[in-house]
Amino acid sequence: MKFYAHSTENKVDKTDWQLLSEHLSNVGAMAGDYAKAFGPRSLGLVAGLLHDLGKYTWEFQNRLEGGARVDHSTWGARIAKERYGQLGALLAYGIAGHHAGLANGRIGDRTSLRERLARELPALHPAWQSELTLPDNQELQAAMRNWFTPSQERVLFQFSVLVRMLFSCLVDADFIDTDEFYRRIEGKPSRRVRHPRLEELRARLDARLAALSAEGDVNALRKHILEHVRAQAEQKPGLFSLTVPTGGGKTLTSMAFALDHALAHGLERVIYVIPFTSIVEQNAQVFRNAFDELGEAVVLEHHSAFDESPDTAWEAKDKRRLAMENWDAPVIVTTAVQFFESLFADRPSRCRKLHHIANSVVILDEAQTLPLKLLRPCVAMLDELALNYRSSIVLCTATQPALRRDEGFPEGFQDVRELAPEPPRLYEKLRRVGVRHIGTLSDDDLVEELRQRDQVLCIVNNRRHARALYEAISTLPGACHLSTLMHARHRRQVLAEVKERLDPNRPQPCRLISTSLIEAGVDIDFPAVLRAEAGLDSIAQAAGRCNREGRRDWRCSETLVFATANDEWLPPPELKQFAQVFRRTYRLHEGDLLAPDAVRAYFKELYWRKGKEELDAEDLMGLLKGSDIDSLPLETIAKRFRLIDSVMKPVIVPFDPYTGELDVDAADVLRDIEFAPGLARRLQQFVVQIPERAFSALRKAAAIQPIAPERYGEQFMQLVNPSLYDPRVGLKWDEPEFIATERLVL
Repeated sequence: MKFYAHSTENKVDKTDWQLLSEHLSNVGAMAGDYAKAFGPRSLGLVAGLLHDLGKYTWEFQNRLEGGARVDHSTWGARIAKERYGQLGALLAYGIAGHHAGLANGRIGDRTSLRERLARELPALHPAWQSELTLPDNQELQAAMRNWFTPSQERVLFQFSVLVRMLFSCLVDADFIDTDEFYRRIEGKPSRRVRHPRLEELRARLDARLAALSAEGDVNALRKHILEHVRAQAEQKPGLFSLTVPTGGGKTLTSMAFALDHALAHGLERVIYVIPFTSIVEQNAQVFRNAFDELGEAVVLEHHSAFDESPDTAWEAKDKRRLAMENWDAPVIVTTAVQFFESLFADRPSRCRKLHHIANSVVILDEAQTLPLKLLRPCVAMLDELALNYRSSIVLCTATQPALRRDEGFPEGFQDVRELAPEPPRLYEKLRRVGVRHIGTLSDDDLVEELRQRDQVLCIVNNRRHARALYEAISTLPGACHLSTLMHARHRRQVLAEVKERLDPNRPQPCRLISTSLIEAGVDIDFPAVLRAEAGLDSIAQAAGRCNREGRRDWRCSETLVFATANDEWLPPPELKQFAQVFRRTYRLHEGDLLAPDAVRAYFKELYWRKGKEELDAEDLMGLLKGSDIDSLPLETIAKRFRLIDSVMKPVIVPFDPYTGELDVDAADVLRDIEFAPGLARRLQQFVVQIPERAFSALRKAAAIQPIAPERYGEQFMQLVNPSLYDPRVGLKWDEPEFIATERLVL
């Protein structure tokens, strides 16, 4: 009797069907190799060998002939637990959930692991024991002891991370082997590509850095910072901080350190984590340019929301159509939302990439921007990646948050090594701007402030305020507007115009109204900045857009902070608390608000005011402490861990914002392509993220429609009415049900 894993249309002699033993051996070997990057190979091997064990049943073999759906995952989970005890119980979560997702150990919305293991299953054919060779239990236990460093404070948290990491190894290996089988059947080449080595990237980056000008005090200081930081690349992997003021060249300096450090210690890739979706593409392009022609092949930018898998299990061919990324590239540029939500996720599509985070250098850009409500779990995760997964974490910012234990942060970092040379001295040398509070302004006052300046940036706390303010000054020369309701390509066009107007050789009026999206990574230089009250870290980021190139005396370059008199524009409660702590810090450090001591004082007070409980508002650490190996709340944690409270949905805007003409034929991009990540990356520059209620309203009005729904369902939703996209303010979704149907583009 032959047992098969995957079938084809040939149901006569089955000569091209994939043997089950072959699939299990392939997945076991691949998952084992993935696990070897951070721990014992045998852990991944067992997960791979057992994941489809339930296919050794007559019922599943009948399924391949067209019979009823059958549970083929639970048998492997049961055998893992029987043979390997508590370690097997950790493996069982991923084996049982490799299609539907990770379940809670006990009670949850998804059928719990306990229920799965107790259910009646089809009889398992004994042939599996002669076709598969499992590692010995003692071998697994010894390997685990030699690798894993337990923490008395959070060992259950550590076990939950291990479950996800092994789950990642399994689902990635399973996807790849399944996809490779069907591609052979279809006569298509393998998707697996050889990426350039990190040595090649470093050589290109070295050439780029050598070509940068060293003339002038600022460039000389940037060179000094770069050389000092790179000289420390031989330090053992772990936790690092890179505290460099705006304008100190930290983006390329951090990448240079990361490549040097990775090559010194055999790490596999660099992951650059950015706080805002709006600047992922920009930073990715900076690195592509730095790596010259190699850049397109090595820099993967991943921030799209196209990668959500369905809650239900999927068939082998179905899963090939999901927009899943596995981060198998030398350089990844992604968002904090994508990075952290994946690390706490329960679905195969989100978890698939996790094993590639291990054995990497992770640069956390603007580390201070992590939401306070989940700060403790985020800190615990970064700490665990450094402790047990051979990752080096670089906290990269001009305003370093107080996340160490010796700074009072609960269960915070220990042994964080600073890479920058004397941050207080760097601050003094790179000081370019002063910060002053100018009191409360009405909207009319604010408009008058903008009228009096030919070149000024005004940053406010919400999109409605930004739009209202822009409309109030739209007749003034050089009035511009930036919003997350514009897609990335459109924002690039606006910023190009802004930079042209700010050119010191040909200055023109430029009055830019923006939300906070402009505060991180956007390289523009205004003589004055107005900033609505916010946290000190946001004020510092705003100040980084003022006198950025140091062409003016810092005493004549000001960031002016104001409170708004209009109740409509009041900040949300959490932002209001940031502003309160800012005001107190301002009173105590008015003379030098951006100095490292002032920044440290701000964060210490902010965390103290929040308290331990509010720094983990969903009590994720408490949930785990109250569990055991058999009751890990994996599904619950995934549902509760949301860096952004509001659910945002992606809409593809295929039109040129200025002409209304079709800018990209999304349907053509999708046509005849089954592997979604590549096409998702091609489309994400045209994506606008909108609230779920706005998405529903547009859907109800038929203003958005799915592309290729027979293939992708509703993964890819496209705007079909160009009149809803305004070149000045972006996507307008107000009351779309009143749009005349004859204006829809079909």
